[in-house]
Amino acid sequence: MKKALWVVLSVFVLSALILTACSSGGESGESIERQSPPADYANATNPYDGQADAVAQGKDLFTTNCSSCHGENADGTGAAGAALDPKPANLQQTAKETDPAYMHWVISEGGQAAGLSSAMVAYKGILSNDDIWKIVTYLESSYGK
Repeated sequence: MKKALWVVLSVFVLSALILTACSSGGESGESIERQSPPADYANATNPYDGQADAVAQGKDLFTTNCSSCHGENADGTGAAGAALDPKPANLQQTAKETDPAYMHWVISEGGQAAGLSSAMVAYKGILSNDDIWKIVTYLESSYGK
């Protein structure tokens, strides 16, 4: 009985951590006030802009790392994000309203660094810089301006 309780408790804690890691703030479809990235991010350019293979790789990376919270269509409706407050960002909207440098900054440094939800983790220690740019390339190609 004691072992079963620990298993249930462990699953609960891990689930809570995963859910917490998926939000970048802002209700789906809600316009949010955004900070400007610091100079080292603001001046960055996407090395994969317009590259079809990077779009495909970025989609795979997005599906693996982001879609559980942000949804398969990047609209903020992922199953794991449903319980979060604030809800995960609608990245379709973000791609339309921002530039690649902004998205690279938020994905790299996390929501708290950008004045958004602290539940959006910093992926710079999880994904390579190239992988983050590929996710940005996918979002820009699929939903951007």
